[in-house]
Amino acid sequence: MYLADRSAPAGAKTAPDGGPGRAPAVASAVLALGTVSLITDVSSEMVTAVLPLYLVAGLGLSPLGFGALDGVYNGVSALVQLTGGHLADRVRNHKLIAGIGYGLSALCKPLLLLAHSLGPVGVVLALERTGKGLRTAPRDALISLSTPAELQGRAFGVHRAMDTTGALLGPLAAFFILNVAVGGYDAVFGVSACIAVLGVVVLMLFVPSGAGPGPSPDPVETVEPGGAKPAGVNLREAAALLRLPRLRALALCAALLGLTTVSDAFLYLLLQDRTGIREQWFPLLPLGTAAVFLLLAVPAGALADRIGRRTVFLAGHALLLAGYGLLLWAPHWPALPYLVLALHGLFYAATDGVLPAAVGATVPAKLRATGLALVGTGQALARFVCSLAFGAAWTVWGAGPALAAAAAGLCCCAAVAGFVLRPSAPDPDPEPAPDPARLPRGTR
Repeated sequence: MYLADRSAPAGAKTAPDGGPGRAPAVASAVLALGTVSLITDVSSEMVTAVLPLYLVAGLGLSPLGFGALDGVYNGVSALVQLTGGHLADRVRNHKLIAGIGYGLSALCKPLLLLAHSLGPVGVVLALERTGKGLRTAPRDALISLSTPAELQGRAFGVHRAMDTTGALLGPLAAFFILNVAVGGYDAVFGVSACIAVLGVVVLMLFVPSGAGPGPSPDPVETVEPGGAKPAGVNLREAAALLRLPRLRALALCAALLGLTTVSDAFLYLLLQDRTGIREQWFPLLPLGTAAVFLLLAVPAGALADRIGRRTVFLAGHALLLAGYGLLLWAPHWPALPYLVLALHGLFYAATDGVLPAAVGATVPAKLRATGLALVGTGQALARFVCSLAFGAAWTVWGAGPALAAAAAGLCCCAAVAGFVLRPSAPDPDPEPAPDPARLPRGTR
């Protein structure tokens, strides 16, 4: 099964007497990276929570203009993600590349204080997303390389839960700053910059440079004969990853589903448009998504490790489809915003950590960051296209028909993904790390 990992790999940790031992559920590197992500997400989500309203209500952008800018916000990150993943594998220093990415994002936050029109805001957001693109794959590779394959769903769930704690606190901080500070949006941007710097400091001081304690889930790929550090990879080796059938299937399905996944910002604008939520409450909408994500990220990751990642991943998209349906056809219940936000959070809990866990169990350790970047880039580029298309559809057809088209597309794409990711044959160990001897020449 492409998205399943139900049995321990051959390299699973054993007790000193040779019997089965219990590996630590979460490595210290995962907790340290989770702390960095928590702090950084407080900073980022403070900006993200107010950005749609700032651009649409403050700067007067149309839905099409906002869709273009939101696409840039995510598309630049996608394009740079491949570079960040390949550089991390090439220089064999995931922490260094991740640190550069975090630092660049932190430097861009104060620039929002100087940008008050579409052009400058677009440039600043593109630079900030460049930093995000550089750090994402190396960070996820550090998590994957720190954790045995059979526990990666749980490890990514823990990291995403800590990351989401920041996503929960960021909009809350933005809400209070908007209500008590003079300068409103500028005050939010200034505080966000200070918090971002703190995240970079924690990364440099507390995140280990290597893959963390304990055996690697793919030890044959992480150490050369004689104990030497493995050489960096080249572009030919990275390109050969696309010959792995499982990785191709994951990349295809992630991109296909991304084409019909409406961005968070648009979903919150749709919810406000449908329910008439007042503007001062708008920054709190992401809290509903974040709270559910925080509560269920670890259980969803552990469930994916037990019953199969394919099942949980597809169930997450079914929940998102249910959220679209509520926005389109449900009566105007007082509970409607809570139901939609709960389904949105469930979607992220079932997909955000499960996908990289599946990729980590498929890609050799020396190419882990590159493989994660390939899948993440395809997904992010697809969401970039979705933002542009949805913004144009909203402008031309209106919010309801645009969302109905997205829902129909998501239903079709989920059916295709379910077929592509189906179990191909009974396999006692469905997610072993690829045997280097079987890889195409140039990837060994």
